Amino acid sequence: MSRLHPGGWPLLLLLALAGCSTVQRDGPGTPPPGLERLPDALPRVEPLRVGGPNKPYEVLGRRYTPAATDIPWREAGLASWYGAKFHGRPTANGERYDMYAMTAAHKTLPLPSYARVRNPANGREVVVRVNDRGPFVDGRVIDLSYAAALRLGLLAGVAPVEVERLTHEDIRSGRWRRQRDVPAPPAGDALGELLVERGLVPGAEP
Repeated sequence: MSRLHPGGWPLLLLLALAGCSTVQRDGPGTPPPGLERLPDALPRVEPLRVGGPNKPYEVLGRRYTPAATDIPWREAGLASWYGAKFHGRPTANGERYDMYAMTAAHKTLPLPSYARVRNPANGREVVVRVNDRGPFVDGRVIDLSYAAALRLGLLAGVAPVEVERLTHEDIRSGRWRRQRDVPAPPAGDALGELLVERGLVPGAEP
């Protein structure tokens, strides 16, 4: 659950940040009521940062080269989460980390990005805004905010997830939305019924 902040830090600071946090030593703080109903991050097309958090960097002797373009990306691996220990600190993107917002950290996705994260064990999905770097632990592909981990049912510790980056075209076209995110057309709507028949929107619940 290590964080990489922008700028050229001394090696000692990098080492301290990379090794100071684990799920067991971190915590949820005092979550606001109703956090389990927090909506997903709403994707929007944001310019990718030039340089800064998207420049190649090194942590613990390993070099990382973030993507610099609007790439599609899918991967599966382990997710962790980070909480009170980093709440309010700067993220790699220069923003303040809010553990109660739908955000995440990734080692090489371009910043900022939006990604859909799925927990295959229970089928839950969330959309997060990726604005930080990490986690710098082998096998872990994404570090979730406390809120995102809560929504996914991952607070017990590290668990497998599937990650899909939403491209700018996915966002512009609305392709990022799942069918269940689109309301069913009202009864008697001929166009709506045609779209349902063709599988383009969901039908009404029985």
